[in-house]
Amino acid sequence: MANLILLLQEYGVLIVFGIVLVEQIGMPIPAFPILIVAGAMSVDGDTPWISVLAVAMLACLISDSFWFRAGRFYGKRILKLLCKISLSPDYCVSQTEDNFKRWGPKALIVSKFIPGFNVIAPPLAGALGTSRGTFLCFSIMGSLLWAGTGIGIGAFFHTSVDQLLDILSTMGSTALIVLLVLLALFVAFKYVERKRFRQSVEIDRITVEDFKQLMDQGHEPILIDARSATAQMLDPAVPGALLFNGGELSAEISGLDKSRPIIVYCSCPNDVTAAHVAKSLIGQGFHRARPLHGGLEAWNAAFRSESLPQDTPASV
Repeated sequence: MANLILLLQEYGVLIVFGIVLVEQIGMPIPAFPILIVAGAMSVDGDTPWISVLAVAMLACLISDSFWFRAGRFYGKRILKLLCKISLSPDYCVSQTEDNFKRWGPKALIVSKFIPGFNVIAPPLAGALGTSRGTFLCFSIMGSLLWAGTGIGIGAFFHTSVDQLLDILSTMGSTALIVLLVLLALFVAFKYVERKRFRQSVEIDRITVEDFKQLMDQGHEPILIDARSATAQMLDPAVPGALLFNGGELSAEISGLDKSRPIIVYCSCPNDVTAAHVAKSLIGQGFHRARPLHGGLEAWNAAFRSESLPQDTPASV
């Protein structure tokens, strides 16, 4: 901790730039506390606050522009990659898509205050075709608000921050151990939360091969697209699939023949949205509802070179 303070005093803006850039790229390194410390130190004249704000915003814009271009060129694939390495991959896609559905590119203004969302929002904006000018406008506003808030908190509570830094400096290696323990507890909490969520949506999946067998046997299964409206904009639904956009079951779905097989698919990690919807359907009496293993990606891979029959399986 003492070395960190010395580094901030000697290389203030460079340290802030590096840590903010690495955190915004997606590494689990907390940059906001560094902004608070830098803000507190700026009151004592160690580092000009305007310089801290400038380098923090520059780091944010570099990261945001990189992910925006990645989303523009690679679309859904880059989102899946980011969500797979997230601590909460089961929630990652759906939460981000829901936020964008509600706010659009304006979500970039507050995205940096939401863990995980700060990395997913820029590539999603690119994938959805947001213009570069609109993206830069909201990205700059979000970077200014986030960095300015951290620096402002540090400056306002600089006396308390200085006292805390003095305590941590005297603790030496003990402070580092405490921080590592807190980080380990956070990761453990996310792991337990993720495990409990998976257990809540445990249900037998059906594969694309099973679906083909049902077709061959003349069962005419019904397909339901459980993805968000934003996800449906990125990838078209299977022809003939009924759309389920969350909330209560539509009259069209509620009126389905409960004796027919119902296959629910999504494009989320571990098919969790499809599993959740399938369990909800089972609770409504649709006992043959099952989530599709692998979701839309598995479907597209299996039927890429094939065409659906004229009377699509989802017709009702």
